[in-house]
Amino acid sequence: MKRLIITILFLSFSLPMHAMAQSNSKPEAAVNVATFTEGMTRQQGFYTFYHDTATGNYYLAVPRTAEPLLLQTSMPRGLGSNDIGLDRGQLGSTRVVEFVVSNHKVLLQEQNTKYKAVTDNQAERQSVTEAFANSVLWGFNVVAHNDQQVLIDYTPYLLSDTHGIAERLKRTDQGQYQVSTERSMVYPPRSKAFVDNTELEATVTFVGSPEGRFVRQVAPDAQALTVHLRHSLVRLPDDGFEPREFHPNSGYWSMDYVDYAAPLGEPMRKQFIPRHRLHKKNPNAERSEAVEPIVYYLDPGAPEPVRTALLEGGRWWNEAFNAIGYDDAFQIKVLPENADPMDVRYNVIQWVHRATRGWSYGSSVTDPRTGEIIKGHVTLGSLRVRQDMRIAQALLKPYADAASADQSETIEAQVEAMALARIRQLSAHEIGHTLGIAHNFAASAHDRASVMDYPHPLLSLNTQDNGIGLSASYTNEIGLWDKQVIAYGYGDNKGTQSLETILRENRALGLTFISDRDARPASGAHPEAHLWDNGSDAVTELERILDIREQVLANFDLDVLPAGEPVSRLHELFVPMYALHRYQIEAAVKMLGGVNYSYYVKGEDNLDYRPVNSRQQKLALTQMIRAIHPDTLTVSGKIQQLLVPLSYGDDSNRERFSGRMGLIPDVVTMAEAAASAGLTLLLQPERLNRLALQHQHNDGIPAPAAVLNELSTQIIAPATAAEGTVTAQRIAYVTLFHIAQTYQDKTLGAEVRAQLHGFLKQQQQRLTEAESTYAGFLADRLKAVLEEGHWPDDFTPVSLPPGSPI
Repeated sequence: MKRLIITILFLSFSLPMHAMAQSNSKPEAAVNVATFTEGMTRQQGFYTFYHDTATGNYYLAVPRTAEPLLLQTSMPRGLGSNDIGLDRGQLGSTRVVEFVVSNHKVLLQEQNTKYKAVTDNQAERQSVTEAFANSVLWGFNVVAHNDQQVLIDYTPYLLSDTHGIAERLKRTDQGQYQVSTERSMVYPPRSKAFVDNTELEATVTFVGSPEGRFVRQVAPDAQALTVHLRHSLVRLPDDGFEPREFHPNSGYWSMDYVDYAAPLGEPMRKQFIPRHRLHKKNPNAERSEAVEPIVYYLDPGAPEPVRTALLEGGRWWNEAFNAIGYDDAFQIKVLPENADPMDVRYNVIQWVHRATRGWSYGSSVTDPRTGEIIKGHVTLGSLRVRQDMRIAQALLKPYADAASADQSETIEAQVEAMALARIRQLSAHEIGHTLGIAHNFAASAHDRASVMDYPHPLLSLNTQDNGIGLSASYTNEIGLWDKQVIAYGYGDNKGTQSLETILRENRALGLTFISDRDARPASGAHPEAHLWDNGSDAVTELERILDIREQVLANFDLDVLPAGEPVSRLHELFVPMYALHRYQIEAAVKMLGGVNYSYYVKGEDNLDYRPVNSRQQKLALTQMIRAIHPDTLTVSGKIQQLLVPLSYGDDSNRERFSGRMGLIPDVVTMAEAAASAGLTLLLQPERLNRLALQHQHNDGIPAPAAVLNELSTQIIAPATAAEGTVTAQRIAYVTLFHIAQTYQDKTLGAEVRAQLHGFLKQQQQRLTEAESTYAGFLADRLKAVLEEGHWPDDFTPVSLPPGSPI
């Protein structure tokens, strides 16, 4: 009886709770879609949406059996700060998503495309799907429905921070910000639906307490930052696109996934390249038009003559497509009036303004499953061309008082010609990225074989009048490497265009491909992979550029400045001339401890992996010492007279040197900054570690001790003599500071640390015994390093003003 009572009580409590659970899990929306949306503005397309003008909300119609799609987020209107990096037109993430639909709720779920099982076995595919997490990006309540679809309020998601703006502001020390929904709303003029894509845009305001100077620099009120955010819902491409295999020497970026169904003897990681879809109308013809050409549209906001230069440079790529049998498969046009540059249907080149000079980018909307590029999107920083104008202006001196009007006009035309030549090359370079192509930083060592390198203007010295020539400053076409890369990515992959044939041709032509990971680090070792360099031999080019720099500085005077300009603006023209060698030292120093190598593939390449020869390494050391020597870095009295304090009405900016002399331009600290840049490169711990090992096998290669001894003989000893100049003394101080920093660096090998330890002890003893006050001062610094383990002064070397990008 007791058991029966308990059972009855249990049932009496459990049945209502079960009924309640059923009720909560599936409440039926009371309103039909047609009824709910009556009076709203309807945009029919891939995902139809409704705009309720009374509330300002967007309602999205989601099919009950929704297929996966692409979600592309972006920022049509930016912040305008290069330092923060939130630019107009910036693309966000490209995600494969799906709407998971029930009667009461819809989840927007991102699929995990990194792990899969490529097999016909459904259970095997499902096991991988269940093993790795997906990500639910947002949840929506259903507000209405019918048999075919449910209606969700998309507005809260559209007004959220899908671009990671608050995190970016925090990471760049600009303050804590969050979305203010009260100051945000949908943006109907750029919200539209088409057959294969739906574009939804909103005006979104972030409020917070500004902590950094960059937000104050660009916003009228740094407590409220208003931008535009975009969601593009894009139909997934059909199955007609064939992914193309990645090869380390293909010149393309790599996309990948892990295939858990791969045979046991094969790699699980599958790699493929990003590229546009391109097919011939007549696939059997040697030459044919494309079924659908690749068309890019240029921002009409780009002014002339820049607009024409951008069109011309971008169209260079058509030559590469012509070479693989296409007729006009690559085209560039001006974006039609009222066309939306963020619309995923358009490949776009945007002319983007920022408060300060910054980088350009080539980005893409790419199907993560296959590598198919759906939209190429180029961002070109508008201030780059003005920096190039400054460089050419300082080199050519167009404003000489003695020059006739015709002479000045001719030189001004040459200045503009150099800047526009750079813009053509920049257009081609960034478009190349949107075609899937990676940087090739070895191209400059092979007769400027690619626009995918970072080019420095190739300067020449006229021995008759000591003038500077710019006629060959930049190339005016794509290079041989670029044509080979297009053949790999866009050729038919048959016969002479087979991938194996193209790679074989590259080796036969001596074309080297080395990209960012090997070229960018200050400790880099590849003798050909550099940024902003020239020449097949980096050391020979450094010697040449130092000679040109010497003449440029001898020529530098008021003739570089137009009449009526404040003389203090000479400072901004002087900076790139004084630091003219800054990029080439980054190239030449890689000879020291340098190693010849490529991206080897078994069965294809000879393993020619070897150190740079001893002769080149010794020459590199000689030129690096020259680059940081007081004879090179001391600013002449003539130029000191020209570098006057800042004019009233002008503001100091990052394009000028910092100093330690208040408002007076500080030529000693200019030398400090330039010397520090060279010493940072020369004394990289990784470089010294390599030198120690290479010297063990070949005593002709300088050991770390030999590098230190050269610094002692050429830099430190003369500065600590009685006749040492102020600039020489500053450079000596900076030299010992950098040696001490390297000595304390945890990356330095113990065997190399021992060499630095011996050098510091020797220097401390020598300086202690010297008679000059300055020598004793330096000796005390070294004593502290050896005994206390740190440099005793609170000192940070001043940096050079920004160089890249040019």
